[in-house]
Amino acid sequence: MQTPDNAFKLALKTGGTQVGLWLGLADAYAAEVVAGSGFDWLMIDGEHAPNDLTTIRTILQSLAAYPVHPVVRVPDSDPTFIKQVLELGATTLLVPMVESPEHARELVRAVRYPPAGIRGVGSGLARSSRFGRYSDYLERANDTICLLVQIETGAAAANAAAIASVEGVDGVLLGPSDLAASLGLLGQPTHAEVRALFEQTIRATVAAGKAAGVFCADEVLARHYVSVGARFVGLGADSSILAAATAALVQRFRQASPAATAKPPGGD
Repeated sequence: MQTPDNAFKLALKTGGTQVGLWLGLADAYAAEVVAGSGFDWLMIDGEHAPNDLTTIRTILQSLAAYPVHPVVRVPDSDPTFIKQVLELGATTLLVPMVESPEHARELVRAVRYPPAGIRGVGSGLARSSRFGRYSDYLERANDTICLLVQIETGAAAANAAAIASVEGVDGVLLGPSDLAASLGLLGQPTHAEVRALFEQTIRATVAAGKAAGVFCADEVLARHYVSVGARFVGLGADSSILAAATAALVQRFRQASPAATAKPPGGD
């Protein structure tokens, strides 16, 4: 068996817009439901969702049967956790809160084997090499791993061009909520100032020759960011969609059928 190419990494360079969704339910069965919906990629969130190494592994296994690419957002820049997630078989990682090109270079080293990096060599025990069945894994791993870094503060946005220019960084994703908060606009991710900074950062990333991405649940605004140059877009999260859809369902039923909320004859 040979190590497969990273289709998502290749698509960032040559394909059209890659559309994705956040997986926040921390459940492999729920992830499988979403896997057949037609998204190009799904983000297994290890930062804000209650995912650990075990749930990340089970979700990766669940998604493997579907033509969708799993991306794992690790909780922070810890190289030990990054190593463990790579051994689970994740080939694309998103690291939050990257502030500088120096920080980005440290992350590149964390996902690469020596001498280019510091990743420990233990894939023969792990799902990453299919337990040693990928005969060329050690030779190809550095080239097939896709590293995405997340810009989430005004200071990081000012460094966007330098961060994107780091060799080994494949893409930059903008986080609207934290970016808005860093600008004193907590809870206002679509504020005009945030949008303007998004556009500026997307253009800076593209000018550096890297793929720019956004998380944006507003479909109209997401299309606008694509027109500016974004190549991958997260359109929302499974947990948010479930919450909104179930609330809308019961609200529609009650509004259309007042009797549905009435007490039955003879009831207490």
